[in-house]
Amino acid sequence: MSTLTIFEDTAPGQAVVQTSDPAQIAALLKPFNVRFERWEGPEIPPRDADEATVLTAYRPFLDRLMGETGAGSADVLRVNAQTPNYGVLRKKFLSEHTHSEDEVRFFVHGSGHFVLHIDDRIYDVECCQSDLISVPEGYKHWFDGGPAPDFVTLRIFTHKEGWIADYTDTDLAQRFLVYPQ
Repeated sequence: MSTLTIFEDTAPGQAVVQTSDPAQIAALLKPFNVRFERWEGPEIPPRDADEATVLTAYRPFLDRLMGETGAGSADVLRVNAQTPNYGVLRKKFLSEHTHSEDEVRFFVHGSGHFVLHIDDRIYDVECCQSDLISVPEGYKHWFDGGPAPDFVTLRIFTHKEGWIADYTDTDLAQRFLVYPQ
């Protein structure tokens, strides 16, 4: 189930707001131009479907999104406990960073937490199957797929070079861990 939990950035563990209502999640994120929506309708391809099958299943949604945002390509990312070097990748994901392009993900299977640091608050968005999130360029954030990840996502790009992380070198993400390390 999708959830949004909001904290003051000085008070880990003390939620200010928590909701599992997708409409309310979208409404609470909208003032920051963070896009959150559910893509309902297509038959969800099997977890092991090839990239072409997954992209075809979501093509009408991708075409609409790309037309609105100017994004130029999409691919399929699969991460699970057998992903080579996942421990190293997770450490990188768990470091607060920004990008010079919007980070857009759609969850085909599984779940993960996009955690945003906006002003003096932490917005922990747990995204699940059929959720789309778009984190605007320049927003401080991190991602946690957990110690035993199992997700399939669509990544939507304008330019893949824009996804190079610019780390903030803070320990904030470590203070707001979703899962133990």
